[in-house]
Amino acid sequence: MKLSAELKALEERLGHRFESPELLVRAVTHSSMSSATRQDNQRLEFLGDRVLGLVMSEALLDTDASATEGQLAPRFNALVRKETCADVAREVDLGAALKLGRSEMISGGRRKQALLGDAMEAVIAAVYRDAGFEAAKALVLRLWGARVQSVKADARDAKTSLQEWAQARGLAPPKYELVKRSGPDHAPVFTIAARLDNGAEQEATAGSKRQAEQAAAKSLLERLESA
Repeated sequence: MKLSAELKALEERLGHRFESPELLVRAVTHSSMSSATRQDNQRLEFLGDRVLGLVMSEALLDTDASATEGQLAPRFNALVRKETCADVAREVDLGAALKLGRSEMISGGRRKQALLGDAMEAVIAAVYRDAGFEAAKALVLRLWGARVQSVKADARDAKTSLQEWAQARGLAPPKYELVKRSGPDHAPVFTIAARLDNGAEQEATAGSKRQAEQAAAKSLLERLESA
């Protein structure tokens, strides 16, 4: 199989030349483009998630020999979550090579976090299938780069940390309220307020409700801890 110019360029950015190019084609094919003769990337995504998990588990153990399971778990979650996979996908411009149906194209699928994260996991699996675990491991460590060393010792998400802060002071769990939704349907922007029952609150804006909630929680927690 001969790869398109876009996929050849992606190969270069990934740093892996496929012996079986059809694996890369499948990895970048969204379900909106699947057919009886064209497989999508969902099965590869399933496998890639597991390969990524194994690579990161091993990398974290090697990075900090004294860390407990309780310390490693939140770091692991921060490294393998969909948002991180999507960030890595953006760094290699994976969106430019995605094969999408018309509806996904119109709705901005090349920029969607979920699609990018899923495709990144599928690419990892494609490399694993093409050249084995060591090649997939090398790819992951190269693309994730300094993230493994720099992930915070306590990488619990901000919403969890804010809830624990409130509980430790006898307060009810924080509440999150949608303040405003703007932007077109294919690229919405959400403003979320994080509030505690002691009157403290903070707003944040992001391209998804989850990201906005996390950002609001982080901002409120930083404000409370610096008071």
